[in-house]
Amino acid sequence: VQLQASGGGLVQAGGSLRLSCAASGLIFSSYGMGWFRQAPGKEREFVAAISGSGGSTYYADSVKGRFSISRDNAKKMVYLQMNSLKPEDTAVYYCAADPPGGRGSFYSTDEYAFWGQGTLVTVSS
Repeated sequence: VQLQASGGGLVQAGGSLRLSCAASGLIFSSYGMGWFRQAPGKEREFVAAISGSGGSTYYADSVKGRFSISRDNAKKMVYLQMNSLKPEDTAVYYCAADPPGGRGSFYSTDEYAFWGQGTLVTVSS
């Protein structure tokens, strides 16, 4: 299984970015997918998750209303649209795959079996 995240960069506060994650080596539609982020000196934290069908989405309170997660099962892609970015959104963003049969703890790093390499998002004030 490989997950390749991309789309990070430098953006001013209030701007937008769209992250992408390309998956291979798995039956993509069977996996829930999540985005996490890790700021310097902090623990990795949950950002958003989406069910295998795309019918259910979940967000951290800190990004609700600003970020949107989506997926294209035909292309084996998951996306994170980030709007109204704030300096506190600065972090390395990781996509992760949650295998079928998990506990449903989509907000926990322990739920996810596979991780991408991360893409850096920097929001300047």
